[in-house]
Amino acid sequence: MVQNGFERLVDIMNDLREKCPWDKKQTIQSLRQMTLEETYELTDAILEEDWNHIKEELGDLLLHIVFYSKIATEKEKFTIDDVAHGISEKLIKRHPHVYPPAHQHTDLREVKNEEDVKQNWEQLKLKEGKKSVLSGVPTSLPSIIKAMRLQEKAKQVGFEWENKEDVWKKVEEEMDELKEAVSQKSIVEQEEELGDLLFSIINYARFLNVDADAALERTNKKFKKRFTEMESIASQQGKNLNKMSLEEMDEIWDTIKAAK
Repeated sequence: MVQNGFERLVDIMNDLREKCPWDKKQTIQSLRQMTLEETYELTDAILEEDWNHIKEELGDLLLHIVFYSKIATEKEKFTIDDVAHGISEKLIKRHPHVYPPAHQHTDLREVKNEEDVKQNWEQLKLKEGKKSVLSGVPTSLPSIIKAMRLQEKAKQVGFEWENKEDVWKKVEEEMDELKEAVSQKSIVEQEEELGDLLFSIINYARFLNVDADAALERTNKKFKKRFTEMESIASQQGKNLNKMSLEEMDEIWDTIKAAK
């Protein structure tokens, strides 16, 4: 009988934990940072819409899931089947519009669109014992992504601006407060006002249906590409950036921008 891909991976993981010195040594703590790296590699592939790379990175992440589950099995905590059944049960419970429960939830919205699904999802999480709609946002998330998730979750209970014009007014208000802090207040207050401004800009991006983190990453990549091109052009001209004036560098920079 031919194994399916997942069964084959589980069997290989079992072999590695038994026979490979490196794999035998790993713990959930030693794997943690590598899991983060694999996640970021996947996000890079997604931004580039590189499907071959996405497939590869999904495989790497799947390996980590199997790895953690193998370690848990060894410690008699849970198995990979427990993980799969657990998420299956969660999905069924949180999609009552797809899998109607024996007892109807009278406090949930009738599902007409994706926003109704999101709001019901948060209500069901509270029923499961969550103390706050914000409790599911991991503390260790990068700040921009965390801000996006906090805002999205607050929206599910109606804590949301009505339109993007109001949000932009808030951005302008925060800009004015930052300017005042820069001219009159302490570094701590400047940091606070800058944080408020960034939070408001991220919120505005949501109203534009723009992923603020992806937008910034695209700008990072664009800057890196143009800067390295500027270094290359300067080198071809026999120049060193350290000894060039800002005006000279700007001239090359503008040439690079104009060529795009």
